[in-house]
Amino acid sequence: MHQETMDFMVKHLKRYREPTADVLDVGSYKLNWTYRDLVEGKGWKYTGLDIQAGPNVDVVAEDPFHYPFDNNTFDIVISGATMEHVTAIWRWIPELVRILKPGGLLVVVAPHTYHEHRYPFDCWRIMPDGMRYLFELNGQLEDMDIEMGEVDTAGSAFKELQ
Repeated sequence: MHQETMDFMVKHLKRYREPTADVLDVGSYKLNWTYRDLVEGKGWKYTGLDIQAGPNVDVVAEDPFHYPFDNNTFDIVISGATMEHVTAIWRWIPELVRILKPGGLLVVVAPHTYHEHRYPFDCWRIMPDGMRYLFELNGQLEDMDIEMGEVDTAGSAFKELQ
C-alpha cells in the first residue's frame, strides 16, 4: 500500500455519515500499513479478513469468494491494494456486496498503474470504467463515486435499501 491508497480510503470513508459502523477490511494482512487505526480512530469497529493468518488478520477466509459471515453483516466493507490479487474479481465484488448491509458503503481502491507484486498473485490493473462495470454488474450498488489518481482507481458505492 502507498500514500495515494490511504488518501483515497480516507476520502471515500467520509461518504458514510453514521456515527457508528461495523467495518470489514478485506485483504487486511499487514505488509507495511493497515486501515485499522483509520477505522478505529473514528470510533468504528474494525475486523480484518484475509486468506491467510498473520498480522492484522482477525478472520481467515478459506474460500476467497465466500466469507464466513451472514448476509448483510457489515455497515462498511473496505478493500485497498487487494483487488489486483484476486483471480476472479467478477465473483469477488458480489461477495463483498452480499455481506454489506442495505444502505452500507463499499470502498475499493486498486492500482491502475503499478509494478508487478505477487501476494500470491498479481492479476489486474483497474481502470475507472472497469470498476464501474464490476459495481454495476452486481445490480445492488448505487450512488457510485469512482475516480482515478496517479496510481490508483478508487470506487465507493452504497448498497440499495431493500
